Amino acid sequence: MDDEFAKLIRRINPPRVIVDNGACGHATFIQVDSVNKHEILLEIVQVLSDLNLNVTKAYISSDAGWFMDVFYVTDNQGKKITDEETLGYIQKTLETKIYILNSMKSSASLIPSKDHTSTTIELTGNDRPGLLSELSAVLADMGCNVINAEIWTHNARAATVIHITDRSTGHAIEDPDRLSTIKELLFNVMKGDSDFKTPSARMFVSTSRETHTGRRLHQMLLADRDFERHNDKCSMEPHVNVLDCSDRDYTVVTIRCLDRPKLLFDTVCCLTDMEYVVFHGTVVTGRLEAYQEYYIRHVDGFPISSEAEQQRVMECLEAAIERRTTQGVELEVITEDRFGVLSEITRIIRENGLSIKRAEIRRNGGKAKDRFIVSDVMGNGVVDPKTMEMVQKGIGGLGGGGGCGVKVEGNNSSLLLSTKLPKEKHETRTSFSFGNLFKGRSFHNFNKLIKSCS
Repeated sequence: MDDEFAKLIRRINPPRVIVDNGACGHATFIQVDSVNKHEILLEIVQVLSDLNLNVTKAYISSDAGWFMDVFYVTDNQGKKITDEETLGYIQKTLETKIYILNSMKSSASLIPSKDHTSTTIELTGNDRPGLLSELSAVLADMGCNVINAEIWTHNARAATVIHITDRSTGHAIEDPDRLSTIKELLFNVMKGDSDFKTPSARMFVSTSRETHTGRRLHQMLLADRDFERHNDKCSMEPHVNVLDCSDRDYTVVTIRCLDRPKLLFDTVCCLTDMEYVVFHGTVVTGRLEAYQEYYIRHVDGFPISSEAEQQRVMECLEAAIERRTTQGVELEVITEDRFGVLSEITRIIRENGLSIKRAEIRRNGGKAKDRFIVSDVMGNGVVDPKTMEMVQKGIGGLGGGGGCGVKVEGNNSSLLLSTKLPKEKHETRTSFSFGNLFKGRSFHNFNKLIKSCS
């Protein structure tokens, strides 16, 4: 009876998505109205994040089984979305997502794979220099082709989601004996030399389900308790406060930190996976900083009731924000996709004394596009330019050579290296950048940021 009543409400009040460029002078306006459902806010924010839209301002409100969310978004250049085809795609994607969610009995982070063409491997363990190099070498030795992967490191822990196929068939690996061998070898790499005092490595292999990678990495590191700090706090950390709002029966969460892409997704994802519901919220960003305020309750309907839980929410939100803010040199490699190229690239990085702190591995249309954030083995984000030249030359040689240029700007700005695309079969292009982007920043009065969009 309850399900039938819910279906009736959805028919009477179908979801509505408005995408408008006339409502604001410097951002595209998006409004989403729908029957409320647990996790629907995260799913909407996830769509915006996956479309690489930057949320400059947002207002979140849900009450009496209905919600209305408003987002002001820009592209990566900070400009409105002007292309009509893109605007239509945004609206259609949001409408489709909401329709699917409202048709499901419950939403989840694991989505059934459409074609089962790849095997998904999830790994967590201690971070150390050369970790991704060792993992990719094992996979290459086992005849596994890495088609997509992402690795995050935070607070001496590492988590990675890797999608692989069989080199000979190009499809998912389903043989249980072979999977068992791969699992054992990768587990040993992740375990390393850890002793009984160190959290053990964890691993999961699936051929039937796919995961939204960003959310899954957050979940894996949260489960691995990377929010437990081992180092002294530094000035670049976000400022998170959790306060009682007893007169309205909410807990209020406020966040002040440096603004960056996907920040809203990371904070909403953290609260959702900790089983908190955002009833009302405000997001405001300035030129460099961001302010977020949420009124939340636990899924059981109650606000946070203990100081210990308040502290845990603060620490988990800080960790969720920090996972994408690794300091280091940004290295991008674009080359013809071929078997084992990831193992070769990461070997060159490791042999030059650098550690990969974050990586995104993509394969599409016969091209390999890999992005790395690297530091020295001590974790310092500033790397000797001579070392980067050696890395650049080594990786450039994988694609048949080519000229290179070097550009260095100041102490805190950037180092850029690039190779000219060769005409040989295996083209390679590399670019690097680094900077102490977060040092010396101070938080200004956020009241100045809260202005109308008119």
